[in-house]
Amino acid sequence: MNIVVCLKQTFDTEAKITLDAGGKIERKGVSLIMNPYDEFAVEEALRLKEKDGGEVTVISVGESSAQDALRQALAMGADKAILVDPGEAELDEYATATILAKAISGLEYDIILGGFRAIDDGSAQVAGRVAEILNVPVVNVVTKLEVEGGKAVATREIEGGSELVEVALPAVFTAQKGLNEPRYPSMKGIMKAKKKPMQKMTLGDLGLEGQVAAKVKALSYSLPEPRKAGKIIPGEAAEAARELAKLLREEAKVI
Repeated sequence: MNIVVCLKQTFDTEAKITLDAGGKIERKGVSLIMNPYDEFAVEEALRLKEKDGGEVTVISVGESSAQDALRQALAMGADKAILVDPGEAELDEYATATILAKAISGLEYDIILGGFRAIDDGSAQVAGRVAEILNVPVVNVVTKLEVEGGKAVATREIEGGSELVEVALPAVFTAQKGLNEPRYPSMKGIMKAKKKPMQKMTLGDLGLEGQVAAKVKALSYSLPEPRKAGKIIPGEAAEAARELAKLLREEAKVI
């Protein structure tokens, strides 16, 4: 079984986001990690490989720093990696999915996995767009995946419950928290990862030079207003309750 995992390098969840002089997100000095939802996807790919055999390829579109996330996946147990450098091309979900789909179309694959969203932009679009371009089924927010006999049964979250979806392979699945518990790379795995192949490609290699451009562009960025300090209402319970109701009505305007 051939499994492809699409992953993204994102800001650390603990990172403090600031804007530079040009009003864009400051990237210098910010720790970068593998998108946490993509970690679930990598782990699920490795579990499927351990169960049924096969090969796991991880792929990302981004700058050279994205190698760190790919190396982490290799250290976890993936077999090979592909990094596509977009060069000067501006990326949005459309452009990223177009590049990923083109790269994946040159591979043999039975299953494509990815996180259901990235924690930086939260768009939850890329995997679905890849499936649309490749003309294969997609099942989102998967919390359980069973594969057998050329078919897969996925348990996915819906509002107020869950549902089972059966699809024929090849197909795309996006991972949600609860699908599994990602493993930590072992020292042996980290050493092996240094010798595993990482193919570096450009848009020219894919025949996409000058053919990919973002359809959506951020016009400006702004930081949320600092959270205001809380208020302590003194007095007896009945009096404090009346004052609280007054503040909620007149200041917070929530009632």
